[in-house]
Amino acid sequence: MNVYLPLSAALAIQSTNLTSVSHQVTLAERHRRNGHGNGILWFTGLSGAGKSTLAMALEQHLFHRGYQVFVLDGDNVRQGLCADLGFSPTDRTENIRRVGEAAALFARAGALVITAFISPYRTDRERVRQIAPNLFHEVYINADLAACENRDPKGLYKKARAGQIPDFTGISAPYERPLAAELVVPTARQSVEASLAVLLDYVGTTFALTAN
Repeated sequence: MNVYLPLSAALAIQSTNLTSVSHQVTLAERHRRNGHGNGILWFTGLSGAGKSTLAMALEQHLFHRGYQVFVLDGDNVRQGLCADLGFSPTDRTENIRRVGEAAALFARAGALVITAFISPYRTDRERVRQIAPNLFHEVYINADLAACENRDPKGLYKKARAGQIPDFTGISAPYERPLAAELVVPTARQSVEASLAVLLDYVGTTFALTAN
């Protein structure tokens, strides 16, 4: 049974004698300098659904179009920022919290941030939304378990079925699909190119380039 913190729960801040400071550069000024809006495209979906593939392809295309864009990828982040975390429900929650805070910092600096994380629990994703509610866009990379297990690009499902990987999402741990994502990309029934086109259209509409 998964145990979640209430959405209203705040972390106990351990440091003392803190004073928040205000930036002297506004988001509007950052928009004008960058030539586009800022935000977080939060890719969620099962392992093998295509999150990392699409995130990296989208980053490349947007960069060459003139966007300030960066991908935070699940495997990459777990080798650094979240190297001390495992895959228990508690560790998954902390992993997503850290990434959400980092993504919000990038976005508030004026960038378009793309994240590629399974992020299986709705509560965790909603908590990230609450960090930056005006910047967060949930993108469901939608491929069912059968499709992802058939692809199994890293051989992880095979290992999970053999009991070699505990707490594996979709096999021995749950995945809670989004109920009201801003965008759904059905990667089980369309090509990478078609899925990328859907994403580029969404970005072009939501974060349109403007003249500097």
